[in-house]
Amino acid sequence: MGSTRSPSEDKVNDVKYIKDHALMDADSAEDAQQPVALYAARIIELQQKIASLPAGYDPLEKADMQVAMASLHNEINEHVDAYNCAKDAFDAFVEASAWEGAVQACNAMFHADQPESLAALGQGIWLAVTFPTIDPELTVAMLQNVIDETPDGSDGAALAAAVARFIVDVRCKDKLHESLSFFTNQMMGTVARRHDDVESQEQFKLWIERMELDNPDVFLPRMRSVINLLVGPDWWIDTDEIQARIPDQ
Repeated sequence: MGSTRSPSEDKVNDVKYIKDHALMDADSAEDAQQPVALYAARIIELQQKIASLPAGYDPLEKADMQVAMASLHNEINEHVDAYNCAKDAFDAFVEASAWEGAVQACNAMFHADQPESLAALGQGIWLAVTFPTIDPELTVAMLQNVIDETPDGSDGAALAAAVARFIVDVRCKDKLHESLSFFTNQMMGTVARRHDDVESQEQFKLWIERMELDNPDVFLPRMRSVINLLVGPDWWIDTDEIQARIPDQ
């Protein structure tokens, strides 16, 4: 996660892989009870681990567990608790300049659907795009949130898809590039159909050219405008100060 801390023994971030299983596949309320109980029990377990942290503990170990708890709270619709856990974690990650953790916390805050969730999404995207060391899959997921959130005719969705494809091209290699490139190309096609009823390859090419989605000098600054709209006045980080600390590439 971009920090020097030791990995937690219980690998708390692994809980994110639970999401796509039992709850989504449940055929009845009875079927859903088991995973809900599992998530609730896991939350209690993590709370106990946090409570038993020794004096002088690594704040990022606690933050990792808080992000895991936030994801679990979101799964069982405890969204206020999810937001609060993730915001506490975000503050700890920012204090330590652990930017990938901060983006994960922003993602959890966004999915908590609270008044400042869009601000969290915008700041998470800014960090995810700004720092080249952040997992490109996480960056693409943050940009996918914009596509899911915006109406069909929104330029913001088109810009998010273009940035996602750009990130994959500059950060990924080999099999990861192949798989994520396939995904982001699908994102672009979906957005093009939603945005402008694009169906054919020729229409798609013309749409890309007209929107200048093949020119990062155009779409990256426009994406920053989208981010500013998402965040509004609620910036929790000093982007100028952070950017000044990034070594020249």
